[in-house]
Amino acid sequence: MEQLKHECGVALIRLLKPQDYYKEKYGTASYGLGKLYLMMEKQHNRGQEGAGIACVDMDAPVGTEYMFRERAEGKDAITRIFSNAGNAFAGQLYMGHLRYSTTGRHGLQYVHPFLRRNNWRARNLCICGNFNMTNMDEVFELLCAQGQSPRIRGDGYIALELMGHRLDREVERLYGEARRSGLDGIGATRYIDDHLDVANMLKTAMKRFDGGYVMCGMTGSGEMFAVRDPWGIRTAWYYRNDEMVVLASERPVIQTCFDLDAGDVAELQPGQAIIVRKDGSVGLEQIILPRLFSACSFERIYFSRGSDMDIYLERKRLGEQLAEPVLEAVGHDVGHTVFSFIPNTAEVAFCGMADALRKRFPDVRTEKVVWKDIKLRTFIAEGAERNDLAAHVYDVTYGCLVPHEDCLVVMDDSIVRGTTLRESILKMLDRLHPRKIVVVSSAPQIRYPDCYGIDMSHLEELCAFRAVVALIRERNMQQLLTDTYRACREEQLKPLAGLGETGCANCVEALYAPFTVSEINRQMARMLCPEGMRTPVELVFQSVDGLHRACRHHPGDWYFTGRYPTPGGMRMVNQAFVDYMDRNDDNLKLT
Repeated sequence: MEQLKHECGVALIRLLKPQDYYKEKYGTASYGLGKLYLMMEKQHNRGQEGAGIACVDMDAPVGTEYMFRERAEGKDAITRIFSNAGNAFAGQLYMGHLRYSTTGRHGLQYVHPFLRRNNWRARNLCICGNFNMTNMDEVFELLCAQGQSPRIRGDGYIALELMGHRLDREVERLYGEARRSGLDGIGATRYIDDHLDVANMLKTAMKRFDGGYVMCGMTGSGEMFAVRDPWGIRTAWYYRNDEMVVLASERPVIQTCFDLDAGDVAELQPGQAIIVRKDGSVGLEQIILPRLFSACSFERIYFSRGSDMDIYLERKRLGEQLAEPVLEAVGHDVGHTVFSFIPNTAEVAFCGMADALRKRFPDVRTEKVVWKDIKLRTFIAEGAERNDLAAHVYDVTYGCLVPHEDCLVVMDDSIVRGTTLRESILKMLDRLHPRKIVVVSSAPQIRYPDCYGIDMSHLEELCAFRAVVALIRERNMQQLLTDTYRACREEQLKPLAGLGETGCANCVEALYAPFTVSEINRQMARMLCPEGMRTPVELVFQSVDGLHRACRHHPGDWYFTGRYPTPGGMRMVNQAFVDYMDRNDDNLKLT
């Protein structure tokens, strides 16, 4: 329900046949560019702040451009970059990126792809990615220690400079080989272009990063690659035949754009890279040894396209598992309960819950109670007027229940900040005068911030965290805040490089330990009810065990449990609490 910015989208295409082949078979000289456009449009949900594309033409003669790039900001960025691309983007290698900012940085300079120029083709590097690194300060210091002077302290540029530095070393290695073989000048250059080993560059560069990523790139000499983080936090899918190699952030994108079955599309494995060499040969390389497998479960609940066959079934299971706790919340009085959902990503979980209920109660009443209205132009208003407009993004169906007699159950995919519930949804549902409102979340309580790509890095933004702090204050347990603050600061003194995968403790867990899930649920419900609301509200959340039963192959659950898979993740949750305490004057008095 609350739009979260997360998980950029990537798309790669490598054409393996001559240009004339695609023109003759598909009737267009822009086959690659057209497919790139489709793949990006099908992933539009993954990034609406900006978009960029790049292309390499290996056949371009000396003295002409061979590496092209277009970038734009805004929700219409895809349309604009492809309009500007025109006939210039003719080549064999294509790259596309859709951006959501996870760092708060804005401007065209932060829009992918990033490009590192050089007069030698093999030293030109263009990268884009779906990533968020937790240790970029350390990587920045590494670059400075090498004598570099990065112009921008952004994740993308730092990654580009580190990878570019390792690419330079690979080129220098090959130049030494060429000279020892008696080659010089153009002969040495051709030797480098033909023997460039991208895997060498990736093995030395990617071991420096802590975080979740799918990093994609291509060189001016015609090498293309995509590599996945060793924890498997971020995901990528690929397909290859004798005409092309393609990769995208989600499987249905490739299925739809190339008319494929699910079994035709393979998943890139943790720590693995797919590499397409200049000569068109394709290989899979293990760049980093896999670590604790932690594929993101929140992607399955919320961010990915529900048209993926596995994600669809997982979301239905999430709903099915909530049928019993929902029945308990309404006192098993199904005859006086209306069941609905909050559009749009909760619909599949709702179908699962409704199916499970109908097995026991065939006459279950399901209605579309909540509607998502058109986007109101709230930017034209200020203050209270803006809040009033924002409160009307959703609307309700009047007359769908018996006032003061029927309970109303609404399914949501997750409750993160709770702002839309408080400012819009619950106010409107109260107008229907139900006897009780039960808000059901197909995800567990979101207790901890993310550091791998979702824009929820501040603890105080999380409704569950605010509820726990309120409980601590109500019960005069403020010393727990002080003790946790000190423990977090002590953990931050430990050097990241010296930590093993479990070497850093998540001290913030101590804040939740004294309270049951039910206690936190009740406090959240009190906080989310707007002033003057008459209808009682109850919250029902998915259990962590239920999440893992439904999403068996995606065990990454740090938002819910605090179990971050990387040392940098543990460090960042502790820092988030330190920052929270430092930002609040009342909290500072406790320290």
